[in-house]
Amino acid sequence: MTKRILLSVILSFLLFFVSVSQKLSRSEYIKKYQLLAIDEMGRSGIPASIKMAQACLESNDGNSPMARESNNHFGIKCKGNWSGEKSYYDDDEKSECFRKYEKAEDSFVDHTNFLISTPRYTSLFQLASTDYVGWAKGLKKAGYATDPAYDRKVIEIIEENQLWQLDRKITFDEMALLDQQRMGTAFNKSLLINPYSSRKITIHNGIKTALVREGDTFEVLAQEFGLKEWELRRFNDFPEGYHPMPGEIIYLQNKKGRAHGMNKLHVVKEGESMHYISQLFGIRLTAMYRLNRLSYGEPIHVGQVLKLQKRG
Repeated sequence: MTKRILLSVILSFLLFFVSVSQKLSRSEYIKKYQLLAIDEMGRSGIPASIKMAQACLESNDGNSPMARESNNHFGIKCKGNWSGEKSYYDDDEKSECFRKYEKAEDSFVDHTNFLISTPRYTSLFQLASTDYVGWAKGLKKAGYATDPAYDRKVIEIIEENQLWQLDRKITFDEMALLDQQRMGTAFNKSLLINPYSSRKITIHNGIKTALVREGDTFEVLAQEFGLKEWELRRFNDFPEGYHPMPGEIIYLQNKKGRAHGMNKLHVVKEGESMHYISQLFGIRLTAMYRLNRLSYGEPIHVGQVLKLQKRG
């Protein structure tokens, strides 16, 4: 009996140790998901700082049971129109229904879709992507959360972690380099132009991607990632003579024939081209035309609904 109790205590201790050792810090969590927040800002106009701060707050920096077990990083409840998987957690009431996702990326995408498609948040999209204070207060006013201090908590996370810089597409590692510059610390100035050692790779639609920075060329990017210039052009459907633009996503592998996860349809917005949409969702340009039964190069128009997946 004594041995059994001792074994149980040791096992409990080991499980606790593993749980604690796997817990993400806030900075680790932000570094892990910051490019997703930036990507979604480019798609919708929702400030990356707001999305990242909300994710930190709602998911306890990715450590909450809901985030770990259901990949729900924003605490979005099922609601009547949810047809995906479900999970149940105690919130305002016991055993409330929350959305469950296959992967964290789906949660970030659905958070964007949720805000875009919910009428009470419409006025927020008239705000600038750099107005994180306006967005935080607007979310509270629109009833995103029942916590009366919700806006203050979101703003505090943004300001304590300088997340407002994400709205200018400056990542965590670049923030550290800029801080070094301001403090007069010795460092290689070329890192401020192309900080290769700190460039983060993220997965978008199951494909490795990176964010283009000021000063990048296809030659530089190809050398960094061990690829050839023609491969980068082919992976991204870029024509000869095109130069990468700071802030855009660049794929480091072939794009897919369709979108995965939550992305099934896309409504064309002002200024969007078929190439832009193919980059946005990680779908080959030829596949985008084929999915929508369009001739290659056929124009698209604002308001047109495009398929991103084959019919199930």
